Amino acid sequence: MSVSRVGLVVHGGRAEAVEAGRVVRAWCDENAVRSTDIDVWHNGGPRDDRTELDAADHPDLIVTLGGDGTFLRGARLAVEDDALVLGVDLGRVGFLTDVSAEDVRSALDAVHEGRFEVDSRMLLAMRASRRLEVPKDVEDWVQYGHGRLMRPPPVHPDLKGDDEWGTPLNVTALNDIVVEKLTRDRQVSVGVYICGRLLASYSADALLVATPTGSTAYSFAAGGPVVSPRADALVFTPVAPHMAFNRSIVAALDEPVALRILERSGQAAVSIDGQLRGVLDPGDWIAVYAAPRRLRAVRLASMDFYGRLRERMNLTDAPAAVADGCPPRLWSISTPPPADIAHLEMLPVPDPPIGQ
Repeated sequence: MSVSRVGLVVHGGRAEAVEAGRVVRAWCDENAVRSTDIDVWHNGGPRDDRTELDAADHPDLIVTLGGDGTFLRGARLAVEDDALVLGVDLGRVGFLTDVSAEDVRSALDAVHEGRFEVDSRMLLAMRASRRLEVPKDVEDWVQYGHGRLMRPPPVHPDLKGDDEWGTPLNVTALNDIVVEKLTRDRQVSVGVYICGRLLASYSADALLVATPTGSTAYSFAAGGPVVSPRADALVFTPVAPHMAFNRSIVAALDEPVALRILERSGQAAVSIDGQLRGVLDPGDWIAVYAAPRRLRAVRLASMDFYGRLRERMNLTDAPAAVADGCPPRLWSISTPPPADIAHLEMLPVPDPPIGQ
């Protein structure tokens, strides 16, 4: 593709991100590409995604400069316009960003010349029993403790809702959608449904539905499974449940997960990709399902997800295993694979030595 308009989402609190932004703008000037900074907090904000994209003249490539949080902001905008997103890694434990600040120019050259692949990532959508709102007292408390608050998601302009099937909200989550308790001294009680059938009623700190991409975020911290981002599935994980069954459940792509706040529960907060976006009262519900749209991320090399998992999570080897030797690579890729395994994903990179 030939890039004509670039939108920049920059983590302004990091000097290296600000400097990388200058590099991107200079590249745009040299290549006759228009560039615009996208800042949802413009003039005190927040502005909605559509207003931001209109102001940026609808870029065909969004470049994020920061960590995973910055990437999530840029991804939300990219999905709205079906634009590509390129993540530049300036974070600490990120799984979403691939390009280093030193390689940003060569990465932009590759995209401009079409030397890349599109990494298609599953997203989550949501319906609810009503529009989400944040009560004034909760808004004041959140802003006091956590800073600025995003607006509740609007109703989807192209979809219809009713009392039975709920209100379709204009939501796209790349990582997860979370229902969590509002106060420290009281857990939230929630009925969890999969495919419309009650699975169980939980009393927990939180309950979340994650994508495979989000399986290494909050779900992982809560004891959930690591799922390859190449898979398509919904991962339901309870957080600190007061019950014997505390396991995650991996549901199929077409199996929605619904969460209903029980009659005598306290209020519950709804967070989308880490941003509080609404509060549910007893009797309210949300249903989380696979979105029809997908994120289109730029991938410049083979996805070494498991190598990154080992590196970012500082996985260490068992002392007894280290004492028993260093494992060589399982299969050589110096020759074409046999027919029965030719369809499998193999990475032409050596594994790191055991113990390192």
